[in-house]
Amino acid sequence: MYKLFSVDDHIVEPADVWTSRVPAKFRDSAPRVVEDDGREFWEYEGQRGLTMGLNAVAGLPREQWNSEPARFTDMIPGCYDPKERANDLLSQGVLASVSFPTLPRFGGALFTTFKDKELASACVEAWNDFILDEWCPAGPPGLFVPMIICQLWDPTLAAKEIERCVAKGAKALCFVENGTPLGLPSFHQEGHWEPIWQVAQDAGIPVCMHIGSSGAVPVPDPQAGLGLLISLGSVAGILAMANLLLSPVPAKFPELKIVWSEAGIGWIPAVLERCDRQLDRHHFHTGRHTDASPSEIFRRQMYACMVEEPIGLKLWELIGEHNIFSETDYPHADTPYPETQRAYDEVFDGIPERVVELVSHGNAERVFDWQMADEELLMSPDVSSWRSTLVADPFAAMKLRHDVAGIDHVAHQRTEGSTCTEMMLVGAMYEPCGAIVGADGRCGNGH
Repeated sequence: MYKLFSVDDHIVEPADVWTSRVPAKFRDSAPRVVEDDGREFWEYEGQRGLTMGLNAVAGLPREQWNSEPARFTDMIPGCYDPKERANDLLSQGVLASVSFPTLPRFGGALFTTFKDKELASACVEAWNDFILDEWCPAGPPGLFVPMIICQLWDPTLAAKEIERCVAKGAKALCFVENGTPLGLPSFHQEGHWEPIWQVAQDAGIPVCMHIGSSGAVPVPDPQAGLGLLISLGSVAGILAMANLLLSPVPAKFPELKIVWSEAGIGWIPAVLERCDRQLDRHHFHTGRHTDASPSEIFRRQMYACMVEEPIGLKLWELIGEHNIFSETDYPHADTPYPETQRAYDEVFDGIPERVVELVSHGNAERVFDWQMADEELLMSPDVSSWRSTLVADPFAAMKLRHDVAGIDHVAHQRTEGSTCTEMMLVGAMYEPCGAIVGADGRCGNGH
C-alpha cells in the first residue's frame, strides 16, 4: 500500500464554525446555516451564498454528481466530520492531508467582500481557530496538517494573524493564486504583499495556492458549458505560476515556498522552457528581477500537485523529482476515493521506487516539515474493516448521511403588503426577492 501525503483536500465547514466562535456582537451577521424551503444556505451580512458543499460529491455514484450539494444530507459525513474524514482517508492509505476551506473560498477571499472588515477579521480568526483547535486535533496525530487563511485586504494584519497561528502550530498558509481579479494589488507591486511573504518565509511555512482561488478561470466560450471549464483547469495554473515566476516575489524572497494545488504537472516543462527562452530574449527591454531563470526559481522554491496523472508523472525528470506532490482532492470530483490505491497503481507504474517515495509523501513531509500519522493505523481493525466495506460497496458511505445540528429553520411570512423573502439567484449569490406580496399571497415576480 502506498503511503500518501495529500496536499489538496477540502473541508466543508460544519454549521457552527462561526456562530460558536465570533464575538457575540457579530453572531447575527457572521456566517450561519439556514434551511429555507428545502434547501440549506450559508447566510452572512444579509446575503446567502450559493455554495454549501461545492463539488463535494465523493462517495456518490457519478450519475448523481452535480456541482452543488444543496444540503448536508446530500454529502457523505467525511465532507464535514473530521472523525469520519480520518476513517475515509486512512482506508485509502492517506497518512497526511492538507485541506482548503469551502465557504471562505479556496484562498479565503470571501471575507474581502464583507462590508464590515472587523467582522471579516473575526471570521478569519474563527476559521483558523476551528482548524487549529477542533478539526486537526480530531484526527490521529499527523493526519490533518493545519493550514490557515489570513486577512487578504490588510497584509500587516494578516502577518500578525499568521504569527499568532504559527505559534499555535500552523504549518501552511492558504492564499490566492492572483489578487488582481479580486480587486487586490498585483504581486508585481513592490512592497504591498511583503509582510505576508516575509512572515511565511521566516516561519518556513509553504504558501498554498489553489487553482480558481483568484475567482478568475479561463472561459473561452461561455456557451460551452461546465465540462470545458473543468477540462481547462490547468490553464489557470499556467497563468498563476508564470505570473508569480516573473514577478519580483521569488527574487526578494528566495526561501519562500509556493505550492500549486490541483493545477496538474504535465504542462510544467513546456511552460518553464518558454518562460526561460522569452525572458532571455526580451529582458533587455522588459527587465528582470534576478539572474536566476524561471526554471531555476521553480526548482528552488515551487511545488506542484497531481492526481491520476500518469502521463504527467512520466515527465518527472523534466519537472524535478523533488518538486512534485500527490493529492486526493477529497471530497471533490477529482478524487479517486474510494479507489485511491488503484488509481496510484496506474500513476506510479514504471516510475522508479525512489521517485515514488518522494512523490507519494517524502517531498511533502520535507516541505511542510511534517511527520505523518503512524503507518500502523492503516491496518488497524476499524480502518481495515471500513476498507473492506468500501471494496464490497464503493458507495457505503452514502448510508451514513444524516442531519446535522446548528441549522436555523426559516419560515416565509407571506401576508398582504409584506416583502417577499423568496431567495433568487443573482450572479453567484442568493438574495431576497424583495417584491411586495399581494392579496393572493403572490408577489409581483410571481413567487
